[in-house]
Amino acid sequence: MFKGRHFDRSVILLCVRWYLAYSLSLRDLEEMMAERGVQVDHATIHRWTVHYAPLLLEQFNRRKRAVTGKWHIDETYVKVRGQWRYLYRAIDSNGDTVEFWLSEWRNLTAAKRFLRKALKRHGRPERIVIDGSQTNKEAILLCDAESRLQDRSRRRPEPIRIRQSRYLNNRVEQDHRAIKRRVQPMLGFKSMSSARAILGGIEMVHMIRKGQAKCVRKARLSLADQFNRLAA
Repeated sequence: MFKGRHFDRSVILLCVRWYLAYSLSLRDLEEMMAERGVQVDHATIHRWTVHYAPLLLEQFNRRKRAVTGKWHIDETYVKVRGQWRYLYRAIDSNGDTVEFWLSEWRNLTAAKRFLRKALKRHGRPERIVIDGSQTNKEAILLCDAESRLQDRSRRRPEPIRIRQSRYLNNRVEQDHRAIKRRVQPMLGFKSMSSARAILGGIEMVHMIRKGQAKCVRKARLSLADQFNRLAA
């Protein structure tokens, strides 16, 4: 994973973890590492983050605990190359992150793609809470119908219950704040590919802090310990 790198893996992991976890800019990290005797350019830290964040997220998903059958779905805004893009997110009834997806558009196609990704990884929920968005409601109905048709079990699954309530969906809107708080110092992303990679890392750190990794609560591992285990 770190073969051929000029810097030691501990330096790389430290920079990537600090950038994903805390409200620091790349130049802040460059200055902080210089104070520790490590001369690393801010562009290098950005390349490390874009490269390693998806790999660490993949390792985390293998260790992720199962979510409940009651989801809250909503989307928020992220600026990429000076334009607003849409981050679809879902959490369960315990506040744990279910899934996320960054899209250029806020339409039926994007909502369906996000839901298919969530259903493929976590299975069918019992209920989904959304706000007044008719697009999200239509996407749930279409993906639910597809999922039921593809189900080959003898017992046909019950349809996903949809509840539209702006106030009941405050839970996921509050959860957006942890992501937006970290994105704000970045002053926007330069491309969709780097935005997806970095946002995936930020979401991963958010899930680690929630204790969504298996056996974490018993082991009582810190964020740094869990981060290093993912890279082991």
